[in-house]
Amino acid sequence: MRFLLVFALLLGGLVVAADRGAEAVAEDRVARLVAERGGLAGEPAVEIGGFPFLSQAVAGRYDDVRISATGADLGQPEGTRADVSLRGVQVALSDVLSGSVQEVPVQGIDGTVTLPYALLADELGTGTTVTRDGDGLRVQRTVEVAGVSLPLTARGTVSLDGDTLVVDVGEVSGAGVDVPSFLVEQVSDALDVRYPIPELPFGLQVTGVESADDGAQVRVEAVDTVLRG
Repeated sequence: MRFLLVFALLLGGLVVAADRGAEAVAEDRVARLVAERGGLAGEPAVEIGGFPFLSQAVAGRYDDVRISATGADLGQPEGTRADVSLRGVQVALSDVLSGSVQEVPVQGIDGTVTLPYALLADELGTGTTVTRDGDGLRVQRTVEVAGVSLPLTARGTVSLDGDTLVVDVGEVSGAGVDVPSFLVEQVSDALDVRYPIPELPFGLQVTGVESADDGAQVRVEAVDTVLRG
């Protein structure tokens, strides 16, 4: 009886080791696939959720695949990041291991693309800073007003206009003094930001945006899409 118990524990350990090994191989292959099919500059980090992995592999369906890509992976400025989850990924294990995957049906994709505030500040020129301010943004920049250089601070909202991220500012103050109303519109135009979001791979669509500590987080999703070359 003791022998059988020890044998069962050893066998279970081998199954787990084999499961983890197969999962690591699959994650590596998926990272390569995503980089190639998505036209990325580097391979993202991939994590396949669920246990045991082998039962998912045999069925050819993975319920939770998480992908994280840095700015370098995406070919975008430092601080840019994409974190997405793929649900209902269908691909045969034999195709993954042989590298012969031609297309990958996916039931759904959702996640976020983080655009760093430095990227938005660059749209307004040197010396501009953009930071989070509650559920909005704070923009600071020196502009020319009536021939005078004036350090300005404005609070803005972040929203979407189609696939363009828009920072629309208001509550403008200059050097601690409220800017006269007749200049607010002129000054606001100088501090507004319109940033076209780069084209996203795999049929991802932009669905919303909000301010976060490390940047503007753009929500993305896709339904019943197929990853193809």
